[in-house]
Amino acid sequence: MEKHKSFNSINHSWQSIIQFFGLFCLCCFLVISCSQPQNNPDNTLTIETNTNRITIGTTLKPRTIDPADAYEVISGNLLHNLGDRLYGYKLGTMELVPSLATEMPKISEDGTTYTIPIRQGVTFHDGTPFNAEAMAFSFKRFIKNSGPPSSLLTNTIKSVEATGEYQLTIKLKKPFAAFTSLLTFSGLCAVSPQAYEIGESQFKPDTFIGTGPYKLAEYGTDTLRLDVFENYWGEKPKNQGIDIQIFSSSANLFNAFKTGSIDVAYFSLDTDQITNLEAEAIRQGWQVISTDGKTVNYMVLNLNLEPLNNKAVRQALASIIDRKLLNERVLQGKAEPVYSLIPKQINSYKPVFKENYGDGNFAQAKELLKEAGYSRNSPAKIEIWYAANSTKRQLTASTLKAYVDQNLEGLMELELNSVEAATAFNNLDKGVYQTFILDWYGDFLDADNYIQPFLECIKGSKEKGCEEGASQFQGSFYYSDRINKLIQQQRQEQNPEKRLAIFVEIQELLAEDVPFIPLWLDKDYVFAQKNISGVSLEPTQQFSFLKINKS
Repeated sequence: MEKHKSFNSINHSWQSIIQFFGLFCLCCFLVISCSQPQNNPDNTLTIETNTNRITIGTTLKPRTIDPADAYEVISGNLLHNLGDRLYGYKLGTMELVPSLATEMPKISEDGTTYTIPIRQGVTFHDGTPFNAEAMAFSFKRFIKNSGPPSSLLTNTIKSVEATGEYQLTIKLKKPFAAFTSLLTFSGLCAVSPQAYEIGESQFKPDTFIGTGPYKLAEYGTDTLRLDVFENYWGEKPKNQGIDIQIFSSSANLFNAFKTGSIDVAYFSLDTDQITNLEAEAIRQGWQVISTDGKTVNYMVLNLNLEPLNNKAVRQALASIIDRKLLNERVLQGKAEPVYSLIPKQINSYKPVFKENYGDGNFAQAKELLKEAGYSRNSPAKIEIWYAANSTKRQLTASTLKAYVDQNLEGLMELELNSVEAATAFNNLDKGVYQTFILDWYGDFLDADNYIQPFLECIKGSKEKGCEEGASQFQGSFYYSDRINKLIQQQRQEQNPEKRLAIFVEIQELLAEDVPFIPLWLDKDYVFAQKNISGVSLEPTQQFSFLKINKS
């Protein structure tokens, strides 16, 4: 309320009237203010038009923001903005650049020792000075607290030590050419030794004390508040802070953006809602920012179960996949066909499934099935499984069945089944499912992270398949001694051209043996109001808040 000025010329009676009127207005204001939340089921934050704070809406709710425990998309994006890592990517590119490091690492000739100079003049959000010891502490905590992402380093790092106040030395158990790329993983950020403990499961899910451009000011059930860290060593944010509003449904997120209740909408609008916002963007002045994502959607094939233990059947199934048709009918053009497990934005990508099978090659599929001994009277019967909560995967399975029924003359029969996602993941490595439609969100941008987690097998044989290892965990049970050797070769190879050639051979074997069938890459979308600038989606699939501004 505006304060009233006092004038000597106004008599006592008139002053009383003014005081009464002011008190009446104040009461009305309080009544109105107290009644507003009743009409706001998602407790939507009101956009402050007089400040440069940005309100971002999402349906994704973080389970935790503890770097040693966080392994979800939304948590990773929050840590990307709240913390710093030794290395990152130059904005708008896939070029690796130093961050908390000052130079790219010095790597020993045998590829096992990384010497990294550490940035000086950096402080944590709690005022604790950052140095090599603090970085070593952060890595040791990440490993020893044994959260879900700890496996990224457990089998990789032998030791990590401060070998000077501003020098870090990391020794690997064996050479790993993608290690510098791995160091960009969102959870490998520096955390204050004064705020965290090392110990199994010693996590702080609603706390973050790091070195990034934003500090965590509030962690609520449906809101998060990120304030600008004034003592940040690097480029300061263009805004005055970020307010994240978590909505209970995509419908509520969609309506909040359309009505202007939020500045930015990011994760997870339905395909129809994205199409609607795109159609109205020009008239409304909304900004539509999209990029080809790095999330690979694929079908896993269980090689231990009939008829998929027959390579010809797997090749026939690969032949009938029409990615362009799926993108048109199921995904409404909101995806990008992919012909390898490696995303096409990574230079190792080779479209081997397009070269070997094309799209909707029913003639080839029929020939393969007939050669394998199948007929109309004795068809190849295959179950297609998918998570019950995924509409697009259900539609994908239905579309596959429809054009198999129409085009394969009874040589193949598809049976569609759904199961709860949690049940699926608990049973995938037990060999329960013939096939399953899944997706993979890479931990870091290197071809290794799209090959080794699928194809490597630690223990197995051609007769028994994979008994222990990545392919067993993923539900394919694929075993290839040649693939295992190639994976180890590319991990040791420091020459980029020679390493690329190895990945080409791996992809060719993948297409030949067909333990997995790549389907599409999800496109990422973010929508911004017309008065918002600086919104972009990074090629790395991260959403940076740093440059977002309000006019």
